[in-house]
Amino acid sequence: MVIFICHSCSNENVETYVPTPSPLQIPPLFENNILNPITPTNNPQTEEGIALGKKLFFDPILSGDNSQACANCHNPKNAFTDPKRFSDGINGSLGNRNSMPLFNLAWNYEEKFFWDGSVFSLEHQVFEPVSDPTEMASNWTQLEAELQQHPEYPDLFEKAFGTSTIDSNLVAKAIAQFERTLISSNSKFDRHLLGEAELTPEELNGFNVFMDENRGDCFHCHGSDKNPLWTDNIFHNNGLDENFSDLGLGAVTGDPADNGKFKTPSLRNLAFTAPYMHDGRFATIDEVIDHYSEGLKNSSTIDPLMKKVAQGGVGLSEKDKTDLKSFLLSLSDHEFINNSAFNNQ
Repeated sequence: MVIFICHSCSNENVETYVPTPSPLQIPPLFENNILNPITPTNNPQTEEGIALGKKLFFDPILSGDNSQACANCHNPKNAFTDPKRFSDGINGSLGNRNSMPLFNLAWNYEEKFFWDGSVFSLEHQVFEPVSDPTEMASNWTQLEAELQQHPEYPDLFEKAFGTSTIDSNLVAKAIAQFERTLISSNSKFDRHLLGEAELTPEELNGFNVFMDENRGDCFHCHGSDKNPLWTDNIFHNNGLDENFSDLGLGAVTGDPADNGKFKTPSLRNLAFTAPYMHDGRFATIDEVIDHYSEGLKNSSTIDPLMKKVAQGGVGLSEKDKTDLKSFLLSLSDHEFINNSAFNNQ
C-alpha cells in the first residue's frame, strides 16, 4: 500500500511518500522475557523495504559475475546457513569459516556480527560478503550502476525508500530489513514452554543435563528456558584448540587475551545447521557433545566457564549424552525453514 501525505505550505502542496510500516511480530516467549528487537530509527521496517531486501537476498546480481546470491551460503532450508563446511566463492575459492545461520538477528544486543564480531549492525554486515574477493567479489560502484540500469530495481527502491537513485547504503538497509524478519520461535521446546507440547522423558532429562552445573553445565553461554535466543551473543574460547590458526576476536581487537574467542551460536535449529563450530569441524551434534564431555583443550585464553578443562570435559554418561541431544533437537523449528515468507517462492 502506497501512502502519500499532503502538506500545505503557502500556495503549494507537497506530497511526501511514506512506505507501509511493517513492525516486527514479537513471539510470545520473547514478550514474556521482555526482549525488544533492535530496529534503527533510520531504517524502520516497511512492507516495501522487506520485499526489496528479500529480492536482493536471493538475487545473484549482487555477486561480481551474477552467479551467486546471499542465499547460496545462507540456505533457508538449513536455517540460513550452508551445509558445506566452507562455502564456495564465485571463483571456486573457499573461506575458512562456516556460514553462520541467520535468525533472531534483531535481538543481538551486542550488535556484533560474524564469528569474530568484526562488524557492527546488520546494516554494515552486508558490505563484507558482497565485496570480499573470496565470497561474492563484487565492486559496489559497478553493482550500484547495474542495479540502477535494472528494469525493476529503481521502481522498487522508489517504493521502499522514496528515491529511485540506488546506492549501497540503501541496498544494505533493505537486506537488513528482510533479515530482521527471520524470526524462529516455534520449536517443540517453545511450544512446551507455552503449554502446547509435552517433552519426552529423554528430552526433559536432556534439559536437566543442560542446566546442571555438575553435568552439562551449558546454560552459562547458551541461556536457559528464560532466554529464547539460546545464546549470550558473547565471545568465548570453548577449548577447541591449544594453538590457534584462526585468532577470532583477537584478530579484530588486537588483544592477545581475545585470541581463540568466537561468538556463541544459538542452539536453535541444530537439526538443520550442521556442520558445527566456527570452522565446521564437527559434522554431528554427537561430536559437539563429545567435545564438551571429554575433548576440551587448554590454552592461555580458555574461558573460565570451561571449568573442567583439566579433566578434558564434563564427563557425561552415555545416557546423558543421548538425552542432551534429544533436548537440543527439540529446539529445532520446522515451521521456520518452511516459511514461504523466507523462501524464494
